Amino acid sequence: MFNSAKNTVRTWMQPLSKVFSHTNPNLITIAGLLLALVAGISFASKHIFLGGFLIILSGFFDVLDGTIARGTNRITPYGGFLDSVSDRYADAAILIGIMYGCTIRMPYPSVPWFWGAVALVGSFMVSYTRARAEAAGSNAAVGIAERAERLIIIAAGAFTGYLNIAVFVVAIITHITIIQRLVFVKKQL
Repeated sequence: MFNSAKNTVRTWMQPLSKVFSHTNPNLITIAGLLLALVAGISFASKHIFLGGFLIILSGFFDVLDGTIARGTNRITPYGGFLDSVSDRYADAAILIGIMYGCTIRMPYPSVPWFWGAVALVGSFMVSYTRARAEAAGSNAAVGIAERAERLIIIAAGAFTGYLNIAVFVVAIITHITIIQRLVFVKKQL
């Protein structure tokens, strides 16, 4: 959904990536993952605003690693693989931290972890459907809830005090994205 915005952000990040051009992009990936893990711990310990801030900072590193790799011609299959695996762990840490902190209580259903679990499965499946589509010879870079959108929604919920609504929205839109990708790939294959 934010594909044109991603390109704009990457352009803005190019001068900064030159400052870090001697840094291995994989180290930047790991730093972003560590920030996401600390965000999850922050949510679990009910430091909601800090968790939201750390999500934004982690996302910054997630963009920076790719910008450095492209700018220094160090794009590698392993770097892409590491980035993808790190993103899944980051997503899990954030949502599990929120669930542990019981900050996503919703009036329905009464189980506080339910919507977090639905959002977590949806987040993983959004990535999985794209990977499987690419393995099948298609491209499923469509949908309303790619990773950047999900993290922005959760961070906004943390900043505004509506984290429960944000996780609910992520739970719904991830599954809408999966349906969009299934339909898109069906038309391509």
